[in-house]
Amino acid sequence: MKTNIQDKGKLVNSVFSEVHSKYDLMNDIMSLGVHRIWKNKFIDWMNPQPNTTLIDVASGTGDIAKLFIKKSKNTSKIVCVEPNTKMLKQGQNKLSKYRNVRWINSHAEKIPVHDDTFDYYSISYGIRNVSNINFALKEAFRVLKPGGRFMCLEFSKIDNEILNFFYKQYSKTIPYIGKIIVGDNKPYKYLIDSIERFYNAKELSEFLKKSGFSNVEYRTLSNGISAIHSGWKI
Repeated sequence: MKTNIQDKGKLVNSVFSEVHSKYDLMNDIMSLGVHRIWKNKFIDWMNPQPNTTLIDVASGTGDIAKLFIKKSKNTSKIVCVEPNTKMLKQGQNKLSKYRNVRWINSHAEKIPVHDDTFDYYSISYGIRNVSNINFALKEAFRVLKPGGRFMCLEFSKIDNEILNFFYKQYSKTIPYIGKIIVGDNKPYKYLIDSIERFYNAKELSEFLKKSGFSNVEYRTLSNGISAIHSGWKI
């Protein structure tokens, strides 16, 4: 998927600045609430242990961080990384009661943390928005401890042709819904286009392997609408 890196960074930032205040609401509307089920499956497969550390990149409003806290019984330490300042503030407000969460305003390609620091790295619906996927994955590998686990939740490609037809028809309505809820259809036109152009689960797995991850696996959700990816730093 070829794109101008600088232009993509500016575009993605403007998209999230536009939608930040209605981000959670639109996620519920667009997915009919199913994104919450997918995120729970993501955390269930991750199976975070007590007294561990997570770096959650492209954190948005902190859904994954919150689930990680609950799963690890609030014994974990979490760093949330979000490149958009308005989204970051939304996330900070949402998770303000948790003392074990720290926020960093940074891009996925260059995170200001030390090497070999975290037990888990997560990125949920953010990997397709990075400007350079190779740099982002290498950075993920760098910040994980040896034995650490990378996990990604992202849109993929539907396996069933009939379901894919209906999904594409539904997707065409998303910008119109965005216009009603947010007041602008452009951010959601970008969303649909970015999903359409992104790699399938098998292709994304190859990127993980090339970035140094071992035991790379993926599981598809809802016939391939989304996929969970797992890899280990060994």
